[in-house]
Amino acid sequence: MLARFKKMDHLLIGTVLFLALFGTLMVYSASFVKGTMDYGSASFFFKRQMVSLLIGIILMGMAAFFPYKLYGKLTRFMILTSIVLLLAVLIFGVERNNSQRWLSLGPIMIQPTEIIKLMMIIYFASFYAKRQRWIHSFGKGVVPPLVILGMVFLLVLQQPDLGTASAILIPCGFILLCSGAKFKHILLLGGTAAAGVAYFAVSESYRMDRLLSFQNPFANPTGEGYQLVGSYRAIASGGLLGRGLGNSTEKLGFLPEAHTDFIMAIILEELGLLGLLVVIGAYMIIMYQGVQIAFKTDDMFGKLLAIGLTFQIMLQVIFNLGAVSGLLPITGIPLPFLSYGGSSLIIMLLSIGVLANISQYIKYKPFTRKESPSSN
Repeated sequence: MLARFKKMDHLLIGTVLFLALFGTLMVYSASFVKGTMDYGSASFFFKRQMVSLLIGIILMGMAAFFPYKLYGKLTRFMILTSIVLLLAVLIFGVERNNSQRWLSLGPIMIQPTEIIKLMMIIYFASFYAKRQRWIHSFGKGVVPPLVILGMVFLLVLQQPDLGTASAILIPCGFILLCSGAKFKHILLLGGTAAAGVAYFAVSESYRMDRLLSFQNPFANPTGEGYQLVGSYRAIASGGLLGRGLGNSTEKLGFLPEAHTDFIMAIILEELGLLGLLVVIGAYMIIMYQGVQIAFKTDDMFGKLLAIGLTFQIMLQVIFNLGAVSGLLPITGIPLPFLSYGGSSLIIMLLSIGVLANISQYIKYKPFTRKESPSSN
C-alpha cells in the first residue's frame, strides 16, 4: 500500500486538503453569527462541515486505493441508482427555498444530484472508452448514453434546478468532445443542448428574473438583485488584504447564503485580494494536475474519467465565481471544497480520490540525455 501511495499525485492531494481545511475555517467565520442566531451555537455549521470533511477524507482515501477500472463494471447500477434517487427526491424530497432537492435520512440531509454528477461522469467515460470502435457512428457509438443523460437532465429540472442540471450536462458533453467523436456530431449535439438550456432558462419567470437581475442588480436592490448587491459590498470593502479573518460585516444578516454559495464574497471581504489569489492558485494547481493525469494515462477510460472529473470541478468553480462577481446568473452551485454543504464536499473529495487512483498508473517516460554527435 505504501508503494502505491508513493505513486500518487501528492501535489493534487495536498492542495485539495489545504482547500478543504481552509474552507472549513471560512465556513466557521462566515456562519458563526447565523449559527448563534438560528441554532444557539456559533459552531453549528462548523461542526457539521467538520463531520463531512472527515467522512470525505476517509472516502477519498478508500477511492485512492480502489482500482478505478472496476467502476466501469458498475455503470448499470449507477444509472439505475441515479434514476431511483431523482424519482425519490420528486416524491419524498424536502423542499427548501422553493426547490425540492434534498432527501432526509433522519437527522442527515443529502443532495442526490451531487452523487449523480460523479456517477454520470463515470458512466460516460466508461461507455465512450468501450465504444472507441464505433465512436464515428452516431447511432451506435454516440447516442445511447445521451438518452440517459436527457432523462437525468429533465428529472433534475423538475426539482427545479437548471444550474445543477447544466452542471451535469456540460461535463458529460466535454467527455464526448474528448472521446474522438466526429466534429459534426459534436456540433449538432452541442447546438441542440445549448438551445434546450436556453429554452428552459427563459421558460419560467423566476429564471428570467435571475437572468435579468445579474445584468443590473441595482435595478431591484431589495428584490432579485439583493444577494448580488450584498456580494458587491463585501468584495468592494475587502481591498488588498481584507478586514481581517472573522471581521466581515456582510455575514451579519446582510448577505444571504454567506457560508454556502457566496462564501467567496466573505473570503474577499475578510482576506482581500490576497485570499482570492490563494484560492485561484489552488484551483489552477488542481486543474493542471488533473489535465496532466489525463494526458499521461494510456488507458482510455482513465483518460476520459480524469478529464470529466477535472472539468466538473473547474466548471463549478466558474459557475460559482461567475455568480459571486455578477458575470454569470446565480445558479446555486457551491464552490468546490470551500462552500458549506456535506454532500458537495464529500463527493468532491471522493472525486479527488478517484483522480489520485488514476495517477498511480501513469507511465512516466524516463529522461535520457541526447548525446551530441562527436566531432572528428
